[in-house]
Amino acid sequence: MMTNLFSVFDPSTSIFNLSLNWMSTFIGLLMIPSMYWLMPSRYHIMWNNIMLTLHKEFKTLLGPTGHNGSTFIFISLFSLILFNNFIGLFPYIFTSTSHLTLTLALALPLWLSFMLYGWINHTQHMFAHLVPQGTPSVLMPFMVCIETISNMIRPGTLAVRLAANMIAGHLLLTLLGNTGPSMAYYMVVLLVIGQIALLVLESAVAIIQSYVFSVLSTLYSSEVN
Repeated sequence: MMTNLFSVFDPSTSIFNLSLNWMSTFIGLLMIPSMYWLMPSRYHIMWNNIMLTLHKEFKTLLGPTGHNGSTFIFISLFSLILFNNFIGLFPYIFTSTSHLTLTLALALPLWLSFMLYGWINHTQHMFAHLVPQGTPSVLMPFMVCIETISNMIRPGTLAVRLAANMIAGHLLLTLLGNTGPSMAYYMVVLLVIGQIALLVLESAVAIIQSYVFSVLSTLYSSEVN
């Protein structure tokens, strides 16, 4: 039962043994080139405003020690996850962000690069981070263990948070949708209203999760400067 339930999230479309579901990850790229050769539309003005707002916020989080242009990494990350989350809400389009394959591929290299940069360039600062300020000397060994573990699981928590949130809502929509044919007509009306409400909620979750992922990545990078 569980295998059948989660199999709806498996990439299934294949031509010449190529899994084409993952191609949905690149659909967002189709929306970008038009910005360079079309007159600015409301969509472009809105998107530019979002980018500027994110740039200011990430700049604040990175602080004065942050490198110039480093906010663009996190803005690009936000855009990629947002496009994929939204595209997954359309029927028959594979949600790539619901798989740990993609989310870990985003979180792990980022975290690893921050750690390498921090330990190579700011070793003393990184050691200081292992013991929070004001910790009693008796608790210091325990705090070092706790801080090390919490640091090690960061890419995992980033990846699982995004994948779990994406899969949970889609699973609920799938389960409710599958009960439709066996329900009475008046119950189907309630089901459709419920599905629309869930879809609105999932749209909000798509935005929030992409924002949370990029903000936490920014905070992790600000710690190593």
